[in-house]
Amino acid sequence: MTVEAFPLQWPAGRPRTPTWRREASNFRVTVGIARDELFAEIGRLGARNVVVSTNIPLRQDGKPYANTPRLEDPGVAAYFTHKGRSMCFACDRWIKVEDNMRAVSKTIDALRGISRWGSGDMLEAAFTGFAALPAPATGGPRAWWEVLGVERATATREECKIAHRALASQFHPDKAGGSNDRMSEVNVALDKALQEVFR
Repeated sequence: MTVEAFPLQWPAGRPRTPTWRREASNFRVTVGIARDELFAEIGRLGARNVVVSTNIPLRQDGKPYANTPRLEDPGVAAYFTHKGRSMCFACDRWIKVEDNMRAVSKTIDALRGISRWGSGDMLEAAFTGFAALPAPATGGPRAWWEVLGVERATATREECKIAHRALASQFHPDKAGGSNDRMSEVNVALDKALQEVFR
């Protein structure tokens, strides 16, 4: 997944707050302070590959400028990798970018607090809800040979089963980074392969 910091790349599948429902917040923070706090909170989390995406133009170091006029779309999406999982925290509830940045950093701080207070399993459960959603699929479901990663013309039943086992060990919902949807796609692909392949 490639994410650009500018312009805003809102996570696929996440609903947006309608403009008329956005509110003024009580945070009282500047863009520069909110930006620095957000990067600091993500750093304390131990995250990697951080991209904070907004409609604020970028400095040479890739971070949003501290001084910016009010934007029509004040949304903020913070993408990063945490324990091997792609995560995204996004907020557009407030009318100012800096307030949405502050909201995201406060959310991350609260989730880190769960870990500090000794309920680490709750932290992992909470983070599951922030997994970055993949881009919407185009063109419908993939062909079974694409899903399994085998050549349609030469694949044998045994090769399909081996490919299925390898993918299942990676995408099973009980595995880190696994999901029911991805595992279902792999299972359906094997069923179709076994119906079509007789070698």
